[in-house]
Amino acid sequence: MEVIEKAPAKINLCLDVLHKRDDGYHEMEMVMTSVDLADRIVLKTIEENQIVIHSNNGFLPLDQRNHAYKAAKLFKDTYHIEKGVDITIEKNIPIAAGLAGGSSDAAATLRGLNRLWQLNLSNDELALIGEKIGSDVPYCIYGGTAYATGRGEKIQQIDAIPQCWVVLVKPKKGISTWTVFENLSFEQITHPETENMLTAIQENDYSQMVENTGNALEPISAVKQPDIKRIKRKMLQFGADAALMSGSGPTIYALCKKYSKAQRVYNGLKGFCNEVYLVRTLK
Repeated sequence: MEVIEKAPAKINLCLDVLHKRDDGYHEMEMVMTSVDLADRIVLKTIEENQIVIHSNNGFLPLDQRNHAYKAAKLFKDTYHIEKGVDITIEKNIPIAAGLAGGSSDAAATLRGLNRLWQLNLSNDELALIGEKIGSDVPYCIYGGTAYATGRGEKIQQIDAIPQCWVVLVKPKKGISTWTVFENLSFEQITHPETENMLTAIQENDYSQMVENTGNALEPISAVKQPDIKRIKRKMLQFGADAALMSGSGPTIYALCKKYSKAQRVYNGLKGFCNEVYLVRTLK
């Protein structure tokens, strides 16, 4: 038997860091939505009691460091499953980009194994397993548009955002999430208006939504990767309705209501950067 799962990328419409917690993690407040750029995960049961990973991307680790591997191991250990699984990851989401590609692969693996081995677990149960792998995994279990708190693992699903076009650009040089949080100064953070964003989505108001995008980590990441500011500036010059960094970076995205505008932004940046994608938001 073979099971296929889509693992969509996500963007942060709002990302705020409220304070550092006693456990060393940061208290977050985020609004996230899925976009139609996705990895494809194919899962098959094998006789040997092991986890085998394949991928079309040579930069992706295929061992215990891989998020899909971690998800499969945790799933097998939690439910005492003595079967093995062969997992093929067709990678379309850029790696280490702030788009939750690895987390989405883990979530798709959990959903897929649930179907493959017919455990009939709810998404809430899968999210509890996913939380042990990474803070973005619970969100990726549900997908869609959500308000996330805690480390990002407490998920409240909300209405879909007004559908629009998204241009994603990943600069060559990556950024370590750990170093971004290490350099966080709460005195210097500009907090986005998360409440306004939630109201805009509830009222299906695209203009208010683009006006209230914000990422508290962007200024810190932009110091480490100057291309963030350059790409963002070019997106707005080419007519994007909004431009923002996703996650801790380095990917920047542009929102466009009209396809013609999105095409102009895409074409303008295609000559400037290698990894440029034009996609839609997912309902």
